[in-house]
Amino acid sequence: MPPVQETIPGKYFYCIIRCPEPHEFKTRGIGEQGAIVNTINYKDLAAVVSDSPVVEYDNSRRNMMAHSAVLDEVMQEFNILPVRFGIVAPDSKSIMEQMLQRRYAEFDKLLRKMDGKAELGLKAFWYEDVVYREIVESNSAISHLRNSLVGRSPEETYYERIKLGELVEMAMNKLREDDVEHITRALKPLAHETRFNAVITERMVLNAAFLVDRTREPEFDQAIQQLDAEMGKRLIFKYVGSAPPYNFVNIIVRWDK
Repeated sequence: MPPVQETIPGKYFYCIIRCPEPHEFKTRGIGEQGAIVNTINYKDLAAVVSDSPVVEYDNSRRNMMAHSAVLDEVMQEFNILPVRFGIVAPDSKSIMEQMLQRRYAEFDKLLRKMDGKAELGLKAFWYEDVVYREIVESNSAISHLRNSLVGRSPEETYYERIKLGELVEMAMNKLREDDVEHITRALKPLAHETRFNAVITERMVLNAAFLVDRTREPEFDQAIQQLDAEMGKRLIFKYVGSAPPYNFVNIIVRWDK
């Protein structure tokens, strides 16, 4: 019988908040052990943690949901500085000394920046057939070349088809630029900061996050509704409100050896 591998107890690290007194949350911690989620406090800052073995958590849906559920509850009461998924500290002392004490000024400044604000995410996708039809109908060179290929073999029109693909790609890139400019012109004035993330499919037009005052969320919501009314025939908007501000907070964690 193989020996049972012992696990070292540690602290799973969710986020940092402004909280001068010890605090306990209802949501249970990652790992399905019923671990209590509570705080490690220093001055007016606190780290939100739960007991956990020092292990590498795989990014399964179950683990990711457990991590997110804690953040969702904490965000109902506090502004947060989120820590990326899977960070486990060796012990409470490491969090107290290496994070809260050593980096107090950094986290205090970040929390002041995030006070009263929320990260709002927006992705926009084309209806591909609608966009292609618009491009063909509005571009005479593309329309003429496409029509000239009708009834001719792929072998005969090989280079013309390559040319058509290049023209369509150029037109789509220009249309994407125009759509992004139109969307951001409506939304950026409502945000303190904007982050543009990678566009990962041909259909995706925009992948952005906006740091917005919570008092302006209804105004931001209305602006997106207006964009949907204007552009909804060729664009699908996927809007995520009040998410943990990962796009505007990047806490790098390295534990001393």
